Amino acid sequence: MATLRTFWTLIWEGLQVLARSFQSHTRLVAENQFLRKQLALYQERNIKPRRADRATKLVMVWLSKFFHWKNALVIVTPATFLRWHRQGFKYYWRWKSRGRPAIPRTIINLIRSIANDNPNWSPERIANELFLKLSIELSPETVRKYLPKTPDGKSRKHVSSQRWQTFLQNHLHQTLACDFFVTVSINFQILYVFVILELDTRKILHTHVTQNPTAEWTQQQFRQVIPSGHDYRFIIHDRDAIFSQQVDRTLNNMGLHVLKTSVRTPTANAYAERVIGTIRRECTDFLLVLSERHLFRCLQHWVKHYNRARPHMSLGPGIPEPPPKKEHPPPTHRHWLPVGYQIVKRPVLGGLHHEYLLKKAA
Repeated sequence: MATLRTFWTLIWEGLQVLARSFQSHTRLVAENQFLRKQLALYQERNIKPRRADRATKLVMVWLSKFFHWKNALVIVTPATFLRWHRQGFKYYWRWKSRGRPAIPRTIINLIRSIANDNPNWSPERIANELFLKLSIELSPETVRKYLPKTPDGKSRKHVSSQRWQTFLQNHLHQTLACDFFVTVSINFQILYVFVILELDTRKILHTHVTQNPTAEWTQQQFRQVIPSGHDYRFIIHDRDAIFSQQVDRTLNNMGLHVLKTSVRTPTANAYAERVIGTIRRECTDFLLVLSERHLFRCLQHWVKHYNRARPHMSLGPGIPEPPPKKEHPPPTHRHWLPVGYQIVKRPVLGGLHHEYLLKKAA
């Protein structure tokens, strides 16, 4: 808004000067003397003038080209007026040096998306990818300008190694994750729940409950779950003392490479932590646990619901163990049920959750 006002003021002043150039010399001298006499009255009373805005400064600098301005300058010192002159040159050359127009917003979003998906790619690699594959010609410096920023406002530097998240994505179908969590019974007895998760399908392979988790007990859980001819290669667990060297040797003998997370980094085992949070929010937080056996039985029912009926957004959405599709006629409208079928509701854990399916009407 200020720039538009300045531009309009300059145009108006230029039109006035153009109009005055057609007036007689005698009239201009008389008008000039008339304005000087009025200005002298303000100088005698020592009245401080109003601060000049940007448009006034530029107009005065422009008018100073047509006469000797030093004797007519009153409101500021000559040094201040020369500074206005330098600022005018600065504005002019800034306008002349605007550079190339900004690239479209869609291309900016594409650059940031590529940088987020491939953090080990340099700006040169991204520029080459855009040019060779998509015929978008950009310089590496332009790509670097639009890379995602760090929290401190600096351009994020690319890394030369693969991220942990990328490693997990590449080996999801070969990786298991396991962890313990604690719950308390109605008589304040601490119970430990052990969970083993398959990362690719999000299927809970095994859960068990104990009051005294030991390395021998943990070894036995792995032997019960992992068959001899399995296709798994990696298993992730934290540095809890339960996962001793004896447990790791057993896993290595079973053909699994153990990946230990760093100290106090639960996000490194995010899949197991997430499923434990789901178990708490959808099962154990709503139970009054009577005993170890009671908790184990409830978890078995809930895990069956989790694997065979609960939708998972990370799967598309999908179900870890999808039931076989039952053939039924397509509905006449996407908001209507198939003709001759009705909805059947099945409670889980006494009505804590429900499953819904189609069944042929009687």
